[in-house]
Amino acid sequence: MKSFATASLTAVLAVAAPAFAQHDAHAHHVQDASPAQEAHAPAHVHHGESAHTDASQSPFPFPAPTAAERAAAFPADLEGMDMRGHMDDNPLVAVLRGDRLEHGNDNALGWDLRAGVGRNFDKLWLRSEGERRDGRLDHASTELFWSHATGPWWDRTLGVRYDSGGSATRDWLAIGVQGLAPYKIEFEAIGYVGASGRLAARVESEYEVLLTNRWILQPKLEANFYSRDDDENHVGKGLSDASVGLRLRYEFSPQLAPYAGYVWTRRFGGTADRAEAAGGDAGDRAWVAGIRFWF
Repeated sequence: MKSFATASLTAVLAVAAPAFAQHDAHAHHVQDASPAQEAHAPAHVHHGESAHTDASQSPFPFPAPTAAERAAAFPADLEGMDMRGHMDDNPLVAVLRGDRLEHGNDNALGWDLRAGVGRNFDKLWLRSEGERRDGRLDHASTELFWSHATGPWWDRTLGVRYDSGGSATRDWLAIGVQGLAPYKIEFEAIGYVGASGRLAARVESEYEVLLTNRWILQPKLEANFYSRDDDENHVGKGLSDASVGLRLRYEFSPQLAPYAGYVWTRRFGGTADRAEAAGGDAGDRAWVAGIRFWF
């Protein structure tokens, strides 16, 4: 038994000796390397492996696929179905978006709806916004405009606008910009040219605060400016009115989100004087509840 154990130990040492010798050579190779060499050596060298790999050994166990093999793995036609139509990088897309559809004080119903169709850089939009109060149309505007992307964040717009609901309707040509400002602030500035040299402008800005993945708080600011008085529609020149809203919504999905909020509106200058002369107030405050959606 003793001779058998001695023979076994001798065999094990004979097999292990070359491995220990190789490991010792690698260790001395890494230890003898200068700091500069060690800094530029591949990561596996610092784990005790040799930086000198046999050039005849490929780092990948399989050869690179040929063009024919790639075509067979990713065919453009699957059993009569042409997949190239599903890989268009500039598809035609249509969308219906309701940024605001809400109910407020005095049986007020407000809306801001948009429908658009187009491709990545050019789209055609139809927008309607306004308010009905006590079953009567208080004011409304309808816009048809084209938008063209000037970069990854901004679009320029060109179109027409039609105002109704007041004592007199108004038609405008519109030009402006819309997009995403720094700090992810959505911004829109539109200038309008009307009949007889009338000028107007509207500025909108909103921001989304993600309280959680589903609860989103959205502050919004809107202001309107006019170059001259419009007695028929009770509008004064300069800064006519501004509104600040704060809405909290819950997104069941990105396509559907009910919300509740508070909106403060203030009229200025001649617009405030005309509202007070008609028995109204220069400012309004209202709780609102509504739904936001897109398809």
